[in-house]
Amino acid sequence: MNNKYLTIYNDLAEKIKTGYYKADDLLPSESNLMKDYNASRDTIRKSLNILTQEGYIQKSKGKGSFVLDINRFAFPVSGVVSFKEIGKQLGKKFSTEVKILQCILPDKTICNYLNINKNQKVWEIFRTRKIDRENIILDKDYILQKFVNNLTFDICKNSIYEYIEDILNLKIAYAKKQITVEKSTEEDKKYLDLDGYNMVVVVRSCTYLEDTSLFQYTESRHRPDKFVFVDFARRNKL
Repeated sequence: MNNKYLTIYNDLAEKIKTGYYKADDLLPSESNLMKDYNASRDTIRKSLNILTQEGYIQKSKGKGSFVLDINRFAFPVSGVVSFKEIGKQLGKKFSTEVKILQCILPDKTICNYLNINKNQKVWEIFRTRKIDRENIILDKDYILQKFVNNLTFDICKNSIYEYIEDILNLKIAYAKKQITVEKSTEEDKKYLDLDGYNMVVVVRSCTYLEDTSLFQYTESRHRPDKFVFVDFARRNKL
């Protein structure tokens, strides 16, 4: 059966969601899973790879696959996706509130990130992201006005990427990202429900169009207990 690995993935994911396997539990070994599901090693590995990509497990060399806390939301590191798309994928109740929307002349820091001069106008957008009634993300976006001439509160509340791609017919291609853990700022304390945390996970992104034009810099600030950032990597021998 070509999709047997998906059946195994769904069964293991359901066992994690229902608490059969709890956070920090070690999944059965590949050999035991092969016996349990009467499947090849390759099939089991495909299932485990999907569980890893979806944030259910973390593989540890020499030990096996540990179950992650699924109360944390799995955010992809390698993809370029909107919060609206992620929210649908997570299956959670989510909402966006636009705190700031203005066209400004950027300061030196933003000029450096966008590789522009101080006379080029940019849109400054601050949005809080609420999941399950808690403000747990602060997104600070800076978008070059020469690419996006007009922005409204409704567009920013719904999806800027949807507007750029579907209305302006621009193709968003790729992003360069940097992830750090930093001390929370007064802005973080103002906009986020930090629940006593004094640190935030910060994802800085520079996003490019299909013609390689850099059009957006984003600083996305996350409450640390609510997220696990996941990626799938394939080894290429150098």
